[in-house]
Amino acid sequence: MKRLSRTLLSISVVLCMSEAGVALPQLGSAASNESSGIRVQGPGIPPQLGFACCDRGIVQMQALFADPGVIAALKELRAQVAVAIIDFSPERVEIVHRLNEDGVPVIAWIVLAPEDGYYLNADTASKAAARVGEFEKWTNENGLRWAAVGLDIEPNFGEFAQLKAHRWRLFTTLVRNSFNGHRIAEARRTYSTIIAELQGHGYVVQSYQMPYLPAERSVHSTALDRLLGTVDVRGNEEYLMLYTSFARPVGAGMIWSLGRNAQAIAIGVTDGDTQAGSGMGPLDWNEFSRDLIVASHYTSHVGVYNLEGCVRQGFLPRLQTMDWSQSVVLPAASIQRAERTGRILRTALRIFPYIPFLLLAALVLLVLLVRRRLLRRRKA
Repeated sequence: MKRLSRTLLSISVVLCMSEAGVALPQLGSAASNESSGIRVQGPGIPPQLGFACCDRGIVQMQALFADPGVIAALKELRAQVAVAIIDFSPERVEIVHRLNEDGVPVIAWIVLAPEDGYYLNADTASKAAARVGEFEKWTNENGLRWAAVGLDIEPNFGEFAQLKAHRWRLFTTLVRNSFNGHRIAEARRTYSTIIAELQGHGYVVQSYQMPYLPAERSVHSTALDRLLGTVDVRGNEEYLMLYTSFARPVGAGMIWSLGRNAQAIAIGVTDGDTQAGSGMGPLDWNEFSRDLIVASHYTSHVGVYNLEGCVRQGFLPRLQTMDWSQSVVLPAASIQRAERTGRILRTALRIFPYIPFLLLAALVLLVLLVRRRLLRRRKA
């Protein structure tokens, strides 16, 4: 399932560059055009960093925070930690309490139990509402403190994984989903209610969204939401998940392209089984620091997936001494690819509503051609 989810995310990332290049004539002193690409200037001050973590079980979570240097580095960076709430175990309570006591702001990253689909989407809306209710009860019973609550809205990778071996069923499921607007409308109402209730209880609500969302909004479409089950809802803070490790041919051109429309940006991925910086492997330091500079050029809130990868690769000490005024150059090919894919995606989204009529017209034309041929044969 993890491999399929990464594949689908990779495809969506590559195809979802949007709004690229429209502001290039107005870059001013913040960035400059060069023959080899675009130079992006860092903000000079560090952004508010938030590290996602702890989505691989309690044993890995305990091992991560067993090192006192990790918490010390987080405090030095004044960083937040988004802890995945995959269970309500006493062990998770203990670690959240320790982070609270050490003054590290903790975000409750809401996900479902793996057997329930894990991600929040149109197909898990009712389960998400129940999960949030359980989370609030657990929080109150254990006296936990949260800087924010994060809703991770991603496609139903579990369903796609189950249908992977049945291509025809996968195809028919996607077609059925793509024309089911009622499903998305109902899910949007459910998640809007969840957000309103959380805000009413005093929580700041974050939402983590797929990179194609700006393209959909720009052409007033819900085509990809219907196809993949994602839901366009807004809390107090919205993070676009712009993971360049899944789209190295585009690279940070994706962040440059989509960043100007983002309230906050999440970058990654820093962890993985393969060698850093290679193929679909995790970001190495050069890629990671580049993405941080480009993201912080647009927003003062930058999320990182994930903390485990940053610890394993030794990024935290380097972040403490990082020069945030440095600049990076984005290759012209990266920017051009982002512009081209953005145009293709927006055109496809504009055409999508007319596909049923085009198919019907093609069917009518086919019937007329067959009828004409049969009439000719009878005359002959």
